[in-house]
Amino acid sequence: RTMVWREARRTGEARKGAKDPIKGARWALLKNESDLTAGQKARLEYIAGTNGTLWRAYKLKEELRMILRQPADEARVLLLRWSGKAASSGIDPFTGLGEKIGRRCEDIVRTIRSGLSNARLEAVNNKIKTTIKIGYGYRNLDNLIALVMLKCGGLDLTLPGHQ
Repeated sequence: RTMVWREARRTGEARKGAKDPIKGARWALLKNESDLTAGQKARLEYIAGTNGTLWRAYKLKEELRMILRQPADEARVLLLRWSGKAASSGIDPFTGLGEKIGRRCEDIVRTIRSGLSNARLEAVNNKIKTTIKIGYGYRNLDNLIALVMLKCGGLDLTLPGHQ
């Protein structure tokens, strides 16, 4: 979205005072198609008629989202088809993504089959970053490491005199 908006400004399509078809469409472009409000659907219809590149990018995003919800065996075929379509789309971010998905298709299918994600790892990383911010100013690094271990270790400590 940002790349297309900058290109429109550079070529003079989005002049001062003119209605910018992309401005205000960010949330509509990021939302799942099934969760759009009436106003966001209208905004996307306007974009479909005025900006083909942005519309193709939105449709590619939605198609990939749908593919990742399919069973693993169906997803393999759909992913390979999608990666070819994205690689030849002419949209730079999707070109690279399509090539990468084509290379890593088997890994993605295994992830779909197992149903596992890295959400728990990301949660621990976030907890560590938050703890580091809380411990800002500690003079001794060992104390900071001890605080991180205490927060992330999973211990259920009750202080004396507290229930």
